[in-house]
Amino acid sequence: MDVQLKNIAVEKVATSKINEVDFDNLSFGSVFSDHMLECTYKNGAWEAPKVVPYQPITLDPSSKIFHYGQSIFEGMKAYKDSEGGVWLFRPSDNQKRLNISAKRMAIPELPEEYFMEGLSTLLQVDKDWIPTQAGSSLYIRPFIFASGKGFHASPADEYKFIIATAPSGAYFSGKVKVLIEEKYSRSANGGVGFAKAGGNYAGQFYPTQLAVKKGYQQVIWTDDNTHEYIEEAGAMNIFVRIKDTLITGPTSDRILDGITRKSILDIAADEGIKAEVRKISVAEVVEAAKSGDLKEMFGAGTAAVISPIAGFGFQGIDYDLPELENSYAMLLKKRITDIQYNRAEDKFGWRHKVL
Repeated sequence: MDVQLKNIAVEKVATSKINEVDFDNLSFGSVFSDHMLECTYKNGAWEAPKVVPYQPITLDPSSKIFHYGQSIFEGMKAYKDSEGGVWLFRPSDNQKRLNISAKRMAIPELPEEYFMEGLSTLLQVDKDWIPTQAGSSLYIRPFIFASGKGFHASPADEYKFIIATAPSGAYFSGKVKVLIEEKYSRSANGGVGFAKAGGNYAGQFYPTQLAVKKGYQQVIWTDDNTHEYIEEAGAMNIFVRIKDTLITGPTSDRILDGITRKSILDIAADEGIKAEVRKISVAEVVEAAKSGDLKEMFGAGTAAVISPIAGFGFQGIDYDLPELENSYAMLLKKRITDIQYNRAEDKFGWRHKVL
């Protein structure tokens, strides 16, 4: 996997569509930039990546992505500071996690240089697509899928690696009410829950639809065996604050090793906030809600950074959380976003300069 890239071929669009975009009214992940990075695996090796115009993909109907679901992805963002500098947040963690997911899904691992230099080249080409409005960013979606042909149930012999980007406005989830799941599971021991595999998310949609019909916006997933312990909130890691202690579950076969999650734990330590990484039982959360000791719950992930939870439902009873003026959620979110947008010191070395 020791690969050296001197430069990456770039094929630019004939005419940019950037002037057609209303950057003051961007929804999340629905408008796409002019270019994308593309790389093909065939004959036992990854070919050199190239930047090409954003375009549809043509696939054979027997391509294995359609039949056996070999598909993984990452989620990350590029930010512009007040001086026009372009930054990434912990990109090497995304690169490493992509390969962890690839290994679990029997997908050939991607050379680090293809990811890092390819992404840097793409951002240089499409730098004008990185919005500057408050809270906005360029959402980045690296993904790999099986393009090899055949109906036989085995790993593909060809794959595509693509990085596509989408300028997105500030992500506000509003007041989220969640339902603690008692029947369905997101993942299981020995499974692929720790990987960012597409099927993990497809399997969440139906239980979430059931929760939405009951008046909730998301599901809190519990362990697959007993449903006694909370594990994730929707597609995000979850944090619970009981009194002044912040608690999150340990990573495992079932729980994604979230980059925002790791950042929160480091910043909490820097702020002197007591944090524990341990199992959190549903009974403990319910009892804390009844006693008034449950101060906060929030999800943590790339899109929203931190998404506060206003209340949760369990066994037919709704529990509301207090509205705090000085919440841990807002403190931690500000610390992270100030680093991401180059507004504050980065004592952790997370910020990566592109331009």
